[in-house]
Amino acid sequence: MDAASTYRELGVWRDRTYLDDFLDVAAAQPDRVAIVSTTAATGAVHTLSYGQLRRLVDRFAGALLELGVRPGDVVSMQLPNAWQFAALIFATARVGAVVNPLVPILRHRELSFILGRTEAKVLFVPTVLRGFDHASLARQLGRELGNETGTGPKVFVVGDDFERHFVDRRWEDDPLLGARLERLRPAADDLAQIQFTSGTTGEPKGVEHTYNTLNASMQGALRLGITAEDPVFMASTLAHQTGFLYGVLAPLSLGAKAVYQDVWTAAAALDVIGDEQVAWTFGAAPFVMDLIEAQRRAPRTLPKFRLFGCGGAPIPPHLVAASPETLGAELIAVWGMTENGVVTCTRPGDPVDVVSASDGVCVPWMELRIVDDFGAELPVGQPGRLQVRGANQTRGYFKRPDLYQESLAADGWFDTGDMAIRREDDGIRIAGRYKDLIIRGGENVPVADVEATLYVHPKIKELAVVGYPDERLGERACAVIVPESADDPPTLAEVVAHCEAQGLAKPFWPERIEIWAELPKTPSGKVQKYKLREAVVGG
Repeated sequence: MDAASTYRELGVWRDRTYLDDFLDVAAAQPDRVAIVSTTAATGAVHTLSYGQLRRLVDRFAGALLELGVRPGDVVSMQLPNAWQFAALIFATARVGAVVNPLVPILRHRELSFILGRTEAKVLFVPTVLRGFDHASLARQLGRELGNETGTGPKVFVVGDDFERHFVDRRWEDDPLLGARLERLRPAADDLAQIQFTSGTTGEPKGVEHTYNTLNASMQGALRLGITAEDPVFMASTLAHQTGFLYGVLAPLSLGAKAVYQDVWTAAAALDVIGDEQVAWTFGAAPFVMDLIEAQRRAPRTLPKFRLFGCGGAPIPPHLVAASPETLGAELIAVWGMTENGVVTCTRPGDPVDVVSASDGVCVPWMELRIVDDFGAELPVGQPGRLQVRGANQTRGYFKRPDLYQESLAADGWFDTGDMAIRREDDGIRIAGRYKDLIIRGGENVPVADVEATLYVHPKIKELAVVGYPDERLGERACAVIVPESADDPPTLAEVVAHCEAQGLAKPFWPERIEIWAELPKTPSGKVQKYKLREAVVGG
């Protein structure tokens, strides 16, 4: 049996798309709440039923057709977490086009590259978000790319011309629209999304996902026992794969309620989690930290909150115990990439010591192996290259198949760039990125273990360990620390004493510390270690 047949037998590849699922759910339960969208700037709450959302999806699809968007064209959107984003994702699928989500922190350099590479037909942006004028930048990009290629994207600003062309005009009332849209309905193996990777140096890579690879990625939520009766809260940007999969596709394909927050505020998040009876969310460790702090300051009742999928960065061990005690939500450790969604996760009910020391076991429709530099599989407990393949895996990098081929081993396994250790329970532990590896005097420093050891120091709120050059040993380790209190940061002597007390081998102890107010992060919460290395080496 070939791989595709196996994935279909497992039910993670189908002859249906997330659009088909949404349309069926909306027809079956038009009065059920689909989206609750909160706006920090105004305090407004916008609620849509499935029936209302379905009409908006068709309305927006009609507007896209009128603009000349056709199957295979790219529709880009750099929007905050809001109902418009979700509606546009399904409207793009409705006309057979390809969605290109853009995280809100991207600016001229990155956007110019991405919009030029994809030749996007349309770009949606907000007016102003977090004090930045997205509308002006988008219109500038539209002019520049139009001059360079002759066909720059048509720009629509939510709160301005978007309302006039997309919201106010009832395209869905056209009696011929339904038949046109049915003819354009995409197939499950069609290209659905181009998601550009972020957070690394070098050229951004456009990760291609079909409806089937995205459907397989969504199954990570179902593996946790999520149903249509479990509302999800999403503060991670919908433009990142976490938000896209688990804030839009999974809940709105199931018929569940999706609750969005456009600008992160922990206190407001707790209010809405309680008010909307939220059961689960996905995000990075900093979100958990903030929620715990806010809940301890002013406790709320969170009656249904039970699961918090945590990925993008290692989970500090103390959070694994603190989250259920303070929030009522069990932490689920998750590992995956833009290229493949969720690949490993712990399971509800796993003990604290497992979640603290593991990134979970492989989902059944993916495979992984840990190999040495020559491709030989390594035994339990020995760190090596983490390679994966399976139903979630991207079909390649948009217009750069050469870059994707460079990431494949000779036998077709995708080299993730992560170093991992296989555990006795068949789970894995991410030990860091290969490019993050510190080699001190010929000894590999287990960066993730050092960070986990330091995270339990009472004076440390956040940290990351990076290497810096040393003439004698090659490299030494520096801990960049965000202290719990700016007035009482830890000293190097305290850090060293803590490592010794925790039984960490002396060669792994940090030999330098730096105190920072905050760590640079990607939108998913992953620490941008290359920025830290540049600063530490420069310092």
